[in-house]
Amino acid sequence: MTGLISTELQVLEKVEKRLLWLAVRMIDHANRERPNRDGLKVGGHQASSASMVSIMTALYFRFLNSEDLVSVKPHASPVFHAIQYLLGNLDKKYLTQLRSAGGLQSYPSRTKDPDEVDFSTGSVGLGATAPLFSAVTRRYIDSHFGSRPNSRFIAIIGDAELDEGNIWEAVADPATDGLGNVMWIVDFNRQSLDRVIPGVRIVQWRAQFEAAGWHVAETKYGSRLTEVFSQTGSEGFRSWFDEIPNEQYQSLFALKPSEVRARFLTGAPEGVAEFLERFNDEELFKVVTDLGGHDLNSLLETFSECDLVTDRPSVVFAYTVKGWGLPIAGDPRNHSAQISEKQIEELRSSLGLNTENEWEVFAPDSQEGELCRNRKSELQREKSQIEIDADFPIATGVKSSGSLSTQEVFGRALNEISRDDKIRPFLVTTAPDVATSTNLGGFINRTGVYNPKDLRRWNEDSILKWIEGPTGQHIELGISEMNLFTLLGQLGLSADHSRQPLIPIGTVYDPFVLRGLDAFIYSVYSGAKFIVAGTPSGLTLAPEGGAHQSTLTPSVGMELPGVVLMEPAYAQALDWLFCDAIAHVAGAKSDTTPDLRPTELAFYFRLTTRSIDQSPFAQARERLGEALLRSQVLAGAYRLVDGRFQSQQTTDGTTAPVVHLVAAGAVMPEVLVAAKELAAEGVIAHVVDITSPGRLYGSWQRTLKQGIRTARTPSFPGALRPAFSERAPIVSVHDGASHGLAWIGSALGMPQVAMGVDSFGQSGNIEDLYKMYDLDSGSIVNGALAALSLDV
Repeated sequence: MTGLISTELQVLEKVEKRLLWLAVRMIDHANRERPNRDGLKVGGHQASSASMVSIMTALYFRFLNSEDLVSVKPHASPVFHAIQYLLGNLDKKYLTQLRSAGGLQSYPSRTKDPDEVDFSTGSVGLGATAPLFSAVTRRYIDSHFGSRPNSRFIAIIGDAELDEGNIWEAVADPATDGLGNVMWIVDFNRQSLDRVIPGVRIVQWRAQFEAAGWHVAETKYGSRLTEVFSQTGSEGFRSWFDEIPNEQYQSLFALKPSEVRARFLTGAPEGVAEFLERFNDEELFKVVTDLGGHDLNSLLETFSECDLVTDRPSVVFAYTVKGWGLPIAGDPRNHSAQISEKQIEELRSSLGLNTENEWEVFAPDSQEGELCRNRKSELQREKSQIEIDADFPIATGVKSSGSLSTQEVFGRALNEISRDDKIRPFLVTTAPDVATSTNLGGFINRTGVYNPKDLRRWNEDSILKWIEGPTGQHIELGISEMNLFTLLGQLGLSADHSRQPLIPIGTVYDPFVLRGLDAFIYSVYSGAKFIVAGTPSGLTLAPEGGAHQSTLTPSVGMELPGVVLMEPAYAQALDWLFCDAIAHVAGAKSDTTPDLRPTELAFYFRLTTRSIDQSPFAQARERLGEALLRSQVLAGAYRLVDGRFQSQQTTDGTTAPVVHLVAAGAVMPEVLVAAKELAAEGVIAHVVDITSPGRLYGSWQRTLKQGIRTARTPSFPGALRPAFSERAPIVSVHDGASHGLAWIGSALGMPQVAMGVDSFGQSGNIEDLYKMYDLDSGSIVNGALAALSLDV
């Protein structure tokens, strides 16, 4: 891309200034003019927006094409929305609705903002890595489904974001190697929330990026400064400009031009002052504050340079000033500062605007108006939706008899469904170096491991065929759960970003779900659909000890919006749930309760390596019938044992006491033993298997909220009716924190004793640990007696 001619530059600079105004004024209006009924600070980031205006002007009004995907730094949200407004993609009414209900979100959101956002941002660091893994997804899709139109995956990030560890986990992962269509632009303003950064870490960061194989570029000097550096005798000035302490340099922006010379020269080597005598105070101020991150030509030249590097990702360090163009430029406390009403009036007047036209777009017949119309057309993205044309089975037919673990069945079910030629092409798995130990081996043997190039095998393995090449369908990651959930999220958005739907499935050791929680939340918040299996889980991973025994993860699955926690105990139930989840992620129709489907995005299967006898499930299927049982399993709960069929009759004519033993997952054998012991004592103990705590809880909450919003008595959730057909006390048993199922008593209006693991685990065998943590059958019996004593 050649340099801008003077008229083009003038037009772009007018757009740049209008964007600065709109972004600053949006924040000002939200904080100063909009009625504030609750007294809370509305907030916004005028200084952070200002530092981004030049970068985003260069991108959106010159550099980008319609296929490019951009992640915008969270605090530059007002600039992004101002751009969309000038392009005609956002109604003017939203400019006065920043940070208001139904209006513009604080940070760019794919799911909440009214204009089209490529990547949600907000949790710093994730906005950088999302485009990187979206590019990984695009490379995978191009290998399997044919090349899509060329796209550039661009992230605009703050320099303080480089302190986030997830960034370096992503940069270092081999899965992200060689992505020449990725460009990160670092808003290098050298300020954080609290302060001006004392030292500039550009040398360290450059070395880290280069060590990971990235191309590193800088846009440090503006055109005026570059011209001065070309003059004879400028060497000392240039050296001092590069070496001046950052805090000292940043302080220049708050000074009057007449004060800048003395401050800049403090500590300067001999000869610099003499060289700068050729400039008057006004000229010197313009020279020493002329940074490349605010020079449109310099930015565009650097972006074009990165375009030429096609064998690796690029990162651009764009030197900017936080608060550029505002009275608060360079102020160490400007992060959340607001310029005053008087300063707003002065800025408005300097741009030739008044209160009558301050929100207007450019005149249609102006050069700026023509540019906006042209760029809207050039950036218009083709809308198309490809659907997966396949008949999705309700079951794979995997073995469901004998003694089986859910982790084992999960691997077999995935392998079986991959036999379907219509479904297999869309399946893609990923794991952070735990593929074989989470039972993905069968799928990998069938489909191979993805690599953009065919790699030679040096070791033959008769059990695992680790064949890497462009046709592989498993993406292996290093040990980073953040990378796992970020990649799952981008694979789950492939239909939007690459016009190709996929069915992403990931596996991770369940205790380490929490290590990737930020990316898990981010991906679901962005609207991604995927399946993840956390396995093995709980105290049941007995010998591994407390560091590997997950107890909090059920709460994540139940409380994270859009996530459905599945924790089946039996093979057939898992098979049904897994097939239903695959159909849902693929966008296929399903007989799952219709009102659930729009809210369900990610399916979290919490599994175990404990093998349990499958015959109790077979008996329930014989009693209920397969169709009815499947519908109840999918709804979240069914009655595994009807206590009336196994309890002893009372001999004195009194009514036998009734209790519900409610459990999920691996603890079911102990619950069944407890039910038999209670039956022998004349207690009718129904056993309810909670196959999906998340779906069951969601069903209850929806009925409550419907009742609250309509001022009517809440109805009894249909999913609970068949499992709890009679009112009776409840004992919940869970290999997880006890509160995970403690809500059931409230849902049914009955007393409950909640039993679970509420302290850190330790090494041992299952029998000993279950007894220590009150999950053994004897403790469950005592819990049932306690529950019955509460029912008075």
